[in-house]
Amino acid sequence: MNRLKVRRLLENFFLEDIGDRDVTSDFLFPQDVIGELHFISKQAGVFCGTEIIQEGYQLLDPSITVQVHIQDGTAISSGESIAAIKGPIVNLLKGERVILNLIQRMSGIATLTSKALKILNDKETKICDTRKTTPGLRIFEKYAVQIGGGVNHRFGLYDAVMLKDNHIAFAGSISNAVETLRDKLGHMVKIEVETENEAQVKEAVLAGADCIMFDNRTPEEINTLIQLVPSDITTEASGGINLNNLADYRKAGVDYISLGALTHSAPSLDISANVSIKQRRPNYESI
Repeated sequence: MNRLKVRRLLENFFLEDIGDRDVTSDFLFPQDVIGELHFISKQAGVFCGTEIIQEGYQLLDPSITVQVHIQDGTAISSGESIAAIKGPIVNLLKGERVILNLIQRMSGIATLTSKALKILNDKETKICDTRKTTPGLRIFEKYAVQIGGGVNHRFGLYDAVMLKDNHIAFAGSISNAVETLRDKLGHMVKIEVETENEAQVKEAVLAGADCIMFDNRTPEEINTLIQLVPSDITTEASGGINLNNLADYRKAGVDYISLGALTHSAPSLDISANVSIKQRRPNYESI
């Protein structure tokens, strides 16, 4: 992840939660009261969020020390210790909820992605995400997909072309749309075309698409349509695919299967925070 962007987003998240002050911790604990906070997994899954814990607490208070026991992508069990954070209790508590929210969300996505890969069980086909992410959290959610073993589709409207049905309708045809884009874009921008039938697949191939998506097609339909696509064109299946029918697409022959569910339907992994030690700053080194 882009560290500068991560820090800026974390700063905004902290400002949203803390505002001008923490009226509980600021008035309850003196600044010199030092504690140790432990993040504990309450559920089995795949952990994701090391950088969030480290950058988050450093942003709040550089005197805080963070020891992460579990690295991103590690399978964790219920009751396992994820990290120990030491420093002023007032600042440990200020960052607790924001950081927990993020690592629970990211770990949930990594866990679901890992599960999807096991269900598909096809080394020839990669599983990728979509743009169906939570506004403001895309960088974190797409990173979590990577950690779970998946790959990323485009990050936004800016890094790749995807011609959907409405684009094609307004442009007049797939050929018109691809030709117009080729004339205006550099060679570094890829063009993907969403197709629904044989005629569209053939037109996308002739137009020189870099990637052809089979949208809302059954595995049987894809097995037929993919025969029309040269091997140098990337193929993708999308639409109507979920964990319940994912195994049906095994050996469908596509390079990628995109699943919006990885980010829009992943349940957060249950992680808790527990304070285990409280001492005055002069005794901090003994913690």
